Amino acid sequence: MEFLIVCPLAFLAGFVDAIAGGGGLISLPAYLIAGLPVHMAIGTNKLSAGMGTAVATWRFWRKGYIPVREAVFGVLLALAGAWIGARAALLIPDGVFRVIMLVVLPVTGAYVMFGRRMEREETESYASSLRTRALVAAVAFFIGIYDGLYGPGTGTFLMLLLTGLARLPLQKAAGVTKAINLTTNITALTVYLTSGTVLLLLGLTAGLFSICGNYLGARCFSKSGARVVKPVMIFVLVIFFIKTLYELLA
Repeated sequence: MEFLIVCPLAFLAGFVDAIAGGGGLISLPAYLIAGLPVHMAIGTNKLSAGMGTAVATWRFWRKGYIPVREAVFGVLLALAGAWIGARAALLIPDGVFRVIMLVVLPVTGAYVMFGRRMEREETESYASSLRTRALVAAVAFFIGIYDGLYGPGTGTFLMLLLTGLARLPLQKAAGVTKAINLTTNITALTVYLTSGTVLLLLGLTAGLFSICGNYLGARCFSKSGARVVKPVMIFVLVIFFIKTLYELLA
């Protein structure tokens, strides 16, 4: 039953992520709807989501879209942040985590779906490359904590902060985002693996479905794609919200 619920939604999450971003808003609730404990859901989601992120990062690297100097600073701080976030998540009791998610997930979803997007006109970069790298590192550290602790919307938040705060050009920001996101996924996954909160077979199978969804979504991308997938995100979030609220009240 877990496979029947998670795998189709993991495919859908990959499809949505390729078109509009925010696939984690579907994949994480999928595990929770399937009945997994919170920490097990987050840990297993890191495995399946990380597989899709690894493929996307490799494609960006092959095309030369990842600037090494900026990415190195981000990766190092992201590693530290994700480790802190994942360790903190394991200390929060399951019931408390469900209450937190009941508030945070809908708010995150609303911001990712309806919040400000990157502007077409790029902001002029800082004159000091050191300042740029320091800001990239700071963004990576704090978003790394968020991704280790929770996760959904990480890619969107990274893009917004790297273009708005660190003033990276869109192409560089996208490449650095992939490098940081892959780092946070692997780091958090390592913490969850060592704590025994990852279902390997389910995560690997869902990861394959996620990769297929990403591939198909990239091929089906259109300018109206974001508008098409928003109702799907809302539908999954509503199901998750009702199920979690029912369990807490029951």
